Amino acid sequence: MKTLHVPNQHVSQCETPFDKIKLLLEAGAEAAIDQVNWEKDFPKLLPVTVRLAHDGERLYLYYQVTAEAVRAMNTEDFGSIWEDSCVEFFMQRDGEEVYRNFECNLLGALLAAHHETREKGTQLTTEVQSVIRQSSISHRYEDGRQLSDWTMYLEIPKQVMGFAVHESLAGQKIRANFYKCGDKTPEPHFISWSPIDLPKPNFHVPQFFGLLELE
Repeated sequence: MKTLHVPNQHVSQCETPFDKIKLLLEAGAEAAIDQVNWEKDFPKLLPVTVRLAHDGERLYLYYQVTAEAVRAMNTEDFGSIWEDSCVEFFMQRDGEEVYRNFECNLLGALLAAHHETREKGTQLTTEVQSVIRQSSISHRYEDGRQLSDWTMYLEIPKQVMGFAVHESLAGQKIRANFYKCGDKTPEPHFISWSPIDLPKPNFHVPQFFGLLELE
């Protein structure tokens, strides 16, 4: 099982989102999202990383995506986010059977739900309002073809992840996986941090989650 140690940093004390991102780049844990699990049908591999830290109250994520032929059609939360250029975080509290998914496209449109199975889930319609999202994008051309580099910064409060007000994220162990996908992008892809051993693309598989150890 892949394991990542997530440091406890005073991110909330930073004055601006740019300062928070700078701290994540300097002191956050880094994970490469580089597992092409269905190479025969979906061979595309993009350079994608995510950096993480927490401060006991929130989990901070900063994704960096390089050279993608992007798609951005969904502008509202709970749309078909996975069809666009999308980054995802799936997590499960230690000892729980249920899990939560957070899927965010490059526009910051977010889908979040509480799941028993892939088919049986409840949207976190109120909770997503407290999830902070900030993105950036730059475009360039390679051999006459437009590609984009983009980032997504997320702050997820502990309550949205299923923790009580009196609980701290410090010392917690969370089973999780990070994904990069884009079902209807010019180059469809399904990439993960922790490998998935299944015949067809499916991210709703807690049995293949890795482990986050929160300092």
